Amino acid sequence: MEQNFFQRVYEVARSIPYGRVTTYGAIAKYLGTAKSARMVGWALNGSSVKEDVPAHRVVNQKGILTGKHHFQGTNLMQQLLESEGIPVKDNQIQNLGNYLWDPSKELL
Repeated sequence: MEQNFFQRVYEVARSIPYGRVTTYGAIAKYLGTAKSARMVGWALNGSSVKEDVPAHRVVNQKGILTGKHHFQGTNLMQQLLESEGIPVKDNQIQNLGNYLWDPSKELL
């Protein structure tokens, strides 16, 4: 059975290592749909009911926590990232390059 786009997004998100983050655009590019970063966001916005999808590890290309409003609690996304050792200030990951994980390079 062929997976739909959202299921493929969840599969990639589940592969993001602890203490690392990726971007909506990086997931879209990996899936062969480089211009669909917004769709990746929509998929992850609906994933809050899926406890096994670490959506908190996906941010925008500048490291901004644009999906934070889809988590229960005002700062839950930030708290989850900080608990993994990722520094966040003013809703943005600090030194993003140190934590960035690229599925196109890491997943074969």
